[in-house]
Amino acid sequence: MASANLMSPTPSTATPTWSNFEKKMEEHKPSKMDINYLVMDYLVTNGYPSAANKFAAEANIPQRHDSDMVQERVEIRNAIYSGNIQSAIEKLNELNPQLLDDKPELHFSLLRLQLIELIRNCITTPNADITPALDFATSQLAPRAPTAPQFIKELEETMSLLIFSPENLSAPLNELLDPAMRKTVAAKVNEAILQRQGSVSEARLRALVKLRVWSEKMARNSKKDIPDKLDIGFDNDATNGNETNGSAGQDDVVMQERGDLDSMVH
Repeated sequence: MASANLMSPTPSTATPTWSNFEKKMEEHKPSKMDINYLVMDYLVTNGYPSAANKFAAEANIPQRHDSDMVQERVEIRNAIYSGNIQSAIEKLNELNPQLLDDKPELHFSLLRLQLIELIRNCITTPNADITPALDFATSQLAPRAPTAPQFIKELEETMSLLIFSPENLSAPLNELLDPAMRKTVAAKVNEAILQRQGSVSEARLRALVKLRVWSEKMARNSKKDIPDKLDIGFDNDATNGNETNGSAGQDDVVMQERGDLDSMVH
């Protein structure tokens, strides 16, 4: 008589059992078209026109964005990324003369970043004259600082960069000189422009990822029956690539850094 064990599947051949969570995930799986529109919205909202145009052609979906308006945001963003803050402010004023007047915090952030760039030049250039940085701080930031306690604190921190040698800077001061500071300010400017244009200021994909992370946290805190590990679905390589894509690399300079995926989950 054959043993019952011969009829039982071995661990290596048994079909994996899906959890209720995984079954529900499969039942509510988004369509490819939905995903394509999310990607398109992300590219347009974050200012990647060349990538958006190429993706629209490959995915065969209509382009519903104004290329000129996207390009204006791209030029402002690229100016900030290159450290040319004065050019970014001028372009922003041309695009919307009232925006910075209506958003003093954003204006101060841009001016502070401009001061940081002046100080960066002093730090990296031997025997550099610090007078331009001092004059700029006196004329542009000092009059605005008393209007908000946060402005005073930020100005004091920034001026500290002139006091300490680069190798003796504390972690918070080092962060001011990190290129990520440009990225942070550029993101704020992009959101402000989109809001003023009546558009959604945050890409839907970014909002969904935040919601996804929040939902998992709430489910685990509530002891819900979910898998031990839930990947968001981003390849780790996506945040480490440095590839360019021909002419697209000129317009979509930020895409080369591929750092936006990281900031989604914070």
